[in-house]
Amino acid sequence: MEKQLNLLEDEEIVDIPDVLPLIPIREMVIFPDAIVPLLVGREKSVRAVQTAQKQHGFVLLTTQKQAEKEIVEARDLFRVGTVARILQVMSLPNGYHKIVVEALTRAKIIRFLGSKHFFKVQIQVLPEVFEPTASVKKKTGQLLHLFEEYLSTNPDLPEELMEHLQQLEEPERIIDFIAMNIQAEVGEKQKLLREANVSRRLDKLLKLLQEVISYHRVRQEIDQQVQENLMKHQRNFYLQEKLRIINQELGEEEDSSPELARLQQQLQEANLPEHAMEKALEELDKLKKTPPFSPEYTVVRNYLDWMLKVPWNQRSEDRLDIEEAQHILDQDHYGLEKPKERIIEHLAVLKRVKCMKGPILCLVGPPGVGKTSLGRSVARALGRRFVRVSLGGVRDEAEIRGHRRTYIGSMPGKIIQMMKKAGVKNPVFLLDEVDKMSMDFRGDPAAALLEVLDPEQNKHFNDHYLDVDYDLSEVFFITTANVRTQIPEPLLDRMEVIELPGYLEHEKIQIARQHLIPKQRETHGLSADELCIDEAAIVRMIREYTREAGVRNLERLIAQICRKTVRRLSSASNGKAITVGAEDLEAFLGTPPYLNRKDSSGGEVGVATGLAWTAYGGDLLKIEVNVMPGKGKLILTGKLGEVMKESAQTALSYIRSLADWLHIPEQAFEKRDIHVHIPEGAIPKDGPSAGITLATAMISALTGRVVRPDLAMTGEITLRGKILAVGGLNQKLLAAQRNGIRTVLLPRENQKDLNDLPAEIREGLSLVLVSDYREVLHQVLEPAAA
Repeated sequence: MEKQLNLLEDEEIVDIPDVLPLIPIREMVIFPDAIVPLLVGREKSVRAVQTAQKQHGFVLLTTQKQAEKEIVEARDLFRVGTVARILQVMSLPNGYHKIVVEALTRAKIIRFLGSKHFFKVQIQVLPEVFEPTASVKKKTGQLLHLFEEYLSTNPDLPEELMEHLQQLEEPERIIDFIAMNIQAEVGEKQKLLREANVSRRLDKLLKLLQEVISYHRVRQEIDQQVQENLMKHQRNFYLQEKLRIINQELGEEEDSSPELARLQQQLQEANLPEHAMEKALEELDKLKKTPPFSPEYTVVRNYLDWMLKVPWNQRSEDRLDIEEAQHILDQDHYGLEKPKERIIEHLAVLKRVKCMKGPILCLVGPPGVGKTSLGRSVARALGRRFVRVSLGGVRDEAEIRGHRRTYIGSMPGKIIQMMKKAGVKNPVFLLDEVDKMSMDFRGDPAAALLEVLDPEQNKHFNDHYLDVDYDLSEVFFITTANVRTQIPEPLLDRMEVIELPGYLEHEKIQIARQHLIPKQRETHGLSADELCIDEAAIVRMIREYTREAGVRNLERLIAQICRKTVRRLSSASNGKAITVGAEDLEAFLGTPPYLNRKDSSGGEVGVATGLAWTAYGGDLLKIEVNVMPGKGKLILTGKLGEVMKESAQTALSYIRSLADWLHIPEQAFEKRDIHVHIPEGAIPKDGPSAGITLATAMISALTGRVVRPDLAMTGEITLRGKILAVGGLNQKLLAAQRNGIRTVLLPRENQKDLNDLPAEIREGLSLVLVSDYREVLHQVLEPAAA
């Protein structure tokens, strides 16, 4: 049964049904007593209008929570809206309907009755709750005054609004009219609509209108300030341009600006080369003819600043005392004899000839071996200034050559930037991580470095920003890289490569004693009397707590010991000195992460010991082979790289060619599978130097003969059984020595490298040189059991 509600409207009784069609509206909240035109286009809204026309002409207008939503559900609508009567409907050619509605009263949605064709809702009219008091009358007067002020800040609103407002007498109608005509957030207006109590609605509207007026005042002040600034700049530009024309007519343009006169004097005193001075004066002349407020003025001014700050003729005096330079290098770095010898040679030649082209050294080695710090030591030894640029991840050619001045925010490349920072034209310039550059559509930075590092070209290096030749021939360039093969070949050809394979164990011990421990003691405020780390502890840290070519992790461990020492000394009542021995390391550093495996067991069939070089130094490589019934497959496990897989296949092919000589029946290859495994499968392994070890383990498994347990080997094998040279010899021999190996088989081609090995590495080792794998078999396999 339909419930009827009565509303007195212009002395007419209006019956409002309690079930109405609903029209969602966007970005607008409609208040009672308003006559509003609406554009209806959504299918559900059109059907709601058509239904209302056929029935009683009433609809409920409710605002969407999100205006941009095209398809709305019940949850997307506010629950309080306005009952309106449709006064006029006009169909438009594009399918839309324009309707004019008269808002009558507030209403609340009780429930949704349907939404398939259009929204149909059951409503409850919200009657006004109003008690006329003196306070309400006073606040209504304040509201009218504020709205009049609001109209003055919004010239877009018609003045007739105030005239219409003055004709209204009821406070509730005044409140709704003002709420309908101010610009505010939909959410704030919705709060006013759902408030049935007139007094509380009046308070909320007063507060909202004050906030809106404050916002408009601030916006007007900002707009006015911006306008004044624009007028000021236009006025200054006009006066400056007028002054320039007057000076030009009087022939006094050259002396019109004290700043330009001072800039010209600085250029004259800078002692620039002739070609650079010519370019600078040309730009200065252009600057004098450019209005100061033009963007071009700033571009030219910045260019001249760079021309003045880049060192064109400033040099630092070289320290030509060879003995002092040698002392500084030895003081800063233990070992690294080849790099230090090369630096001293350069210094000796420089002392004799007084002037020479700057060399380009490339220090190649794993992280932590001291490449960057060696560059600093070189600068200290030569008495030169030091600058460094990291090239890791650089992929834009403009990072090296600079940006052309046609681009916004252009500036010189890293080379010129660092030369400006150095302040002299003969610094020690370190280009770090030269193997980690990449290239993309913006160019190839490695190709741009060719001009920098080529001794025949860098005298005339041309930066795109400066656009003049700059002499880099006196710079001592040092580059660093982790992997030699990743340096572009044309770039590598310009450099003198010095390998830093890493520190040997005895070198790490000396570095820890002479450098790392004193440095960390000083950093942590400890004296030599308070903390002593004996040599056995250092050796154990190197062998069982670190695996690295450098000493970074070793220094971290020493720092950890220092921290725990400070903690113990601060809590101990007697404050006794602490001595750290090898047996004390667990208390300071925890359980060793790396096992120092000793090969004390007897020999086994199918197990051979190789020597490997890794990023953390040398290590033993145990290779295990099992033979089982199958179909002649070669199974490889242990996370082997492509090169090692190819070495295994090469070794197997060689063994099959010698099957008769080794007394291995052909069925052993056809009806059996050979499984090759290298333990520690989580660690990637690659390289050709395991070739003879792989062959030995396979032959041992196929013939049943035991491999000698006190012997290790390294070498690359070919299909003809030839053994080729390998690298990392010193690290591999050190690993053999550390693990109790007595005999090491090496390629005969590596004989040239033995003379460079320190005596400490060869001590206790018997080195056997081989060139053909048949020589290996006589050394590694024990006689067959009778």
